[in-house]
Amino acid sequence: MADKTLLIGDIGGTNARFAIANPESPGFSDAMTLQCADYASADDAIRHYFDEITAASPEVICLAVAGPVINGTVQVTNNHWTLSAADIATDFGIKDVQLLNDFEAIAFSIPQLQAGDTEVIGLPDQRPTLDENFNIAILGPGTGLGTAGLISRWKRVIPIVGEGGHVGFAPKSQVQVDLLNALRSKFDRVSVERLVSGSGVENIYWALTRIHGEQRTQLSAPDIFARSLDDGDPRASEAVQMFFEIMGQVAGDLALTLGAMDGVYLAGGIAKRYPALLQNSGFRNAFDNKGRHRAMMERIPTLLITHDEPGLLGAAYCALELSSV
Repeated sequence: MADKTLLIGDIGGTNARFAIANPESPGFSDAMTLQCADYASADDAIRHYFDEITAASPEVICLAVAGPVINGTVQVTNNHWTLSAADIATDFGIKDVQLLNDFEAIAFSIPQLQAGDTEVIGLPDQRPTLDENFNIAILGPGTGLGTAGLISRWKRVIPIVGEGGHVGFAPKSQVQVDLLNALRSKFDRVSVERLVSGSGVENIYWALTRIHGEQRTQLSAPDIFARSLDDGDPRASEAVQMFFEIMGQVAGDLALTLGAMDGVYLAGGIAKRYPALLQNSGFRNAFDNKGRHRAMMERIPTLLITHDEPGLLGAAYCALELSSV
């Protein structure tokens, strides 16, 4: 097994990250990020990656992909790639190919994280103890909004995979009702991903300007966050605060749905890029604000994943398991 080349990947709507998994313990090396738009298919990107690192052809391929895995096939939700485990196996002449939902891979990474790989959000020094039995949830805004759960029972970890980012948005205040009504003029259905994602904060900003009767140039997500940090644009600051507040609501709903009493982990590039804005936002109050269950919610830790590549770490764990079968 030590001589096998274990290719792993974490493929999102914008970027595809590839690496070589360690053959003996969960971990990886030779990580490289490619732009999905630059390649016609995942196969082309994989071949380019191997040309760059000059490694032996893979004997195991384990890819985490942003989209639902159905019968061994994934249509990436926010880009043009379609991946098939059977086709990849044929193209590379191997038998061990596994496709995971990207947040399934992040779920598998959680037990591998070290203390320095997370930051507590909202409650001081409250960290989960992931012992033999636990229930946790993972939520992360990026190009889209990913969700997952992980249960540990009988010395096994079991992921819970779904498309929680596509549940309907439920407003909790009058301004959120106005926000929903504004977005209904753009979308037939307003899912939470329409608000809690990179394009989501852009939608929030657009809707707030419409609600306030303002004529403003539409801003990109990075510009909205930058203006919020500079305190130079009150509408951008309002949009960012609304973004994190709704993110807290959705994270709390996910915890209730999955029974994630041992913790909710926040992934994705947006939360990790703006930890101070997250810490100082209404995220945690919105998470806790679940009426009769508020006291229960207040006991659930919420943690920001600060590890650079949790998706690759989870894929490395799965590749190692696959190679040992």
